[in-house]
Amino acid sequence: MEKNNIFTISEKTGYSATTVSRVLSGKAHKYRISQAAIDRITQEADRCNYRPNLVAQSLRTQKSQTIGLLVPGIENPFFATLSAIVIEVLGARGYHTLLADSGESEQEEREALRMFQSRSVDGIICIPVSSSPALHEEIGRKIPLVLLDRYFRETKLSYVCTDNYAGAYMATEYLLQKGYRRILAIQGVPASMPNQERARGFLSAVEKAGASGSVVGDAFSVDNGFRETQKAFSASQPPYDAIFAFSSTILLGTIQALRQLQLRPLRDVGVISFDNNGFLDFLDPAVTRVEQPLREAGSQAVETLFAIMDARRRSLPEPAPRQLLIPPTLVVRDSC
Repeated sequence: MEKNNIFTISEKTGYSATTVSRVLSGKAHKYRISQAAIDRITQEADRCNYRPNLVAQSLRTQKSQTIGLLVPGIENPFFATLSAIVIEVLGARGYHTLLADSGESEQEEREALRMFQSRSVDGIICIPVSSSPALHEEIGRKIPLVLLDRYFRETKLSYVCTDNYAGAYMATEYLLQKGYRRILAIQGVPASMPNQERARGFLSAVEKAGASGSVVGDAFSVDNGFRETQKAFSASQPPYDAIFAFSSTILLGTIQALRQLQLRPLRDVGVISFDNNGFLDFLDPAVTRVEQPLREAGSQAVETLFAIMDARRRSLPEPAPRQLLIPPTLVVRDSC
């Protein structure tokens, strides 16, 4: 029985073994190989059930063609969307993704980072949950590592994040301009950097306007949004005229609680949310929210990681740490 390999596929398709190798290793676009050639080669590879020997390839090139991606909760639509973007961008560069979920646990995060080390990934993109960057910096000295969405105030690691302070300030300012003066902010995980910056932006805007505001809550969850909304609005004279949910998951809990209390966004209480999601336009009324630049953030994180990987591979000086905060935008709808 004939053993199929790159050379037999080359003979059957008429393309050189080099072209076949580049297509099957995911580097076709890098070398500007035509779509017709890609289609012909992949069809022949599928027909003869050929798969490259990735283990042998990694031993030969000292590259696993794999990036570790660590997120705090893949069940959260925000992290699921961000992960999908990163995986897509890495795939376009011919890389596979090894995905791990820390579940907002520092212990799980440590185990996942060590697992990435043992699997000899080429680089790591991490949404951290730890209070200290010590382990991330230790591993970053051995394996290129970039932080995404969350970061540490004092670190030499590169990171790409949304400017959460600016986003929260902008959302709160919008509520204030609409005439709301008593605003409840329902936060997520208090220790996370995005949450801290959103709380800081919210309180800064409220203080500057001479309005009143409170920050409550403890998780980026539906249950947290429901519980805190119920607690604040169950009295006959609720002390707030607007709610700022720090995530779309918190928002869903808020909407559920308001319905049980027979209160309606806009008519009875202004509602605004951090994070954009298509389903928010299908709520009644559609929800005004802060949109994070997820595609740009994911792409920039991959680009930053590959710059570090390339420098180390070529034994060149590493680029200076890139610490990027990307401005969000306000999506105005009808909820406030």
